[in-house]
Amino acid sequence: QVQLVESGGGLVQPGGSLRLSCAASGSIFRVNAMGWYRQAPGKQRELVAIITSDGITTYADPVKGQVTISRDNTKNTVYLQMNSLKPEDTAVYYCKSNINGRYYWGQGTQVTVSS
Repeated sequence: QVQLVESGGGLVQPGGSLRLSCAASGSIFRVNAMGWYRQAPGKQRELVAIITSDGITTYADPVKGQVTISRDNTKNTVYLQMNSLKPEDTAVYYCKSNINGRYYWGQGTQVTVSS
């Protein structure tokens, strides 16, 4: 069994920052790409950022320059540093990872940007 657990979400004021974490646990032999997605109310889930096992990153256009994805392979953990947050960044943020050749999703963590 493999599990992804996100943390770090919460309520933040516009212009603030948050750092999300997603830790993989269980019977892990190889962690390949790890990524973050988000789903705002009434909208489809969308890509935020992806990082490969070699550290190559890809960002969705709307968040370029605003977020930074990173990972710690010793901890099987991926991070998402989000800065200059706006109300439109409000969403449930999900972690997705390719582990042992299969894709897994986390349960999501709520990020609310509001004054």
